This record gives sequence, C-alpha cells and structure tokens, in this order.
Amino acid sequence: MTDPFYGEEREAMEHARDQVVTAIEAIRAENQRADANLVEHLLSRIKSEDSALEKCRRRGLPETRESALHTLTDAIGVRAVCPFLSDVYKLCDGLQQRFETVTVKDYIRQAKPNGYRSLHLILRVDGYYVEVQLRTISMDNWAALEHQLRYKKTVHGNRELLNRELKRCAEELASTDISMQTIKDMIEE
Repeated sequence: MTDPFYGEEREAMEHARDQVVTAIEAIRAENQRADANLVEHLLSRIKSEDSALEKCRRRGLPETRESALHTLTDAIGVRAVCPFLSDVYKLCDGLQQRFETVTVKDYIRQAKPNGYRSLHLILRVDGYYVEVQLRTISMDNWAALEHQLRYKKTVHGNRELLNRELKRCAEELASTDISMQTIKDMIEE
C-alpha cells in the first residue's frame, strides 16, 4: 500500500532511517564493554502527514510533500539516548564518519534559552535529510517532562516563574551529567 502523503518516497525514507539506526547499532557494538552500553535506548520515526503540514504552515512554506521532504530537515527522525556525555560525542563522531553531515547544533555546550540540551545532527542519507538527536538520559528526562508540561498547552499563572523553574531543573540535570561523567572517568583511570 502506498503512503497517502509521502507516496512512493515512503519506502526510500524508511531505508534512509534504517541506515542511520543500523549505523548507531554498529557504533554501539564497536564500543560495547561488559559493564557499559553506549546507547541506553533508540527511537526513530517518519513524521506524520499532519505534523509535517503543520510545521510547513508554521514556517510559511507550501503545505506539500516536497516542502516536507526537501525544505524541512526532520521528516525522518532518530533519537539516541546515551548514559554519559562522552557517549553522545562518541556517537556523533561515528555518525559523521559514516554520513554526509549538513549541520550540527550543539545545544549541550550552548543550551537553548529555556534550558533544553541535546546534540542535533542533520545528515543527508540517500538524498533525504535525517535529523538525529543525541542526548543523555538526564537530558531526555527533562525534555520529556517539559514537553508533557507545556506542549500545546495554555500556561496559566506566572509564566516567568515557570520558565525559570524549568530552566533551573535543566541546569541541575546538566550538573548531574557532568558529575556522573567525572565519576565514570575516575573509575576508568
């Protein structure tokens, strides 16, 4: 059955996504140790028609498959959640060695104003953009909870206080990531 939105492109998109997932699994296997796993969990998706059209609308783009595939860079998405900061960068390096890298946005070293942290890669795979988000467990925890609390919701009450508290939580979790990395490095010396 042909996808009503992506049409015949769907199969090729899935193949591009699967290549990135397979590469992450290979990098994980190359770095496997008895006591550690480079990737805690891995998710992937093809953006739904509704989500793709809504994003085109928000960006003032034509609401077409072509815009979704060739202007937006996240029609295909992969997220890898890693235990430690060093794992995120090791995985990033491995992906950049295997695929054409269009952009790298390091929101770990330079967090977004709301406190969001993650490393985003836009890769080009078989002519398609694939957005890869690499995070630690702490970053993923914060992003999931922040999304649950705020996404598509009208915020009642003191918005400024809410923003400060969410950012404070993000900073505390970032500090925990650094501490856990330090402990890991001390153990491995």
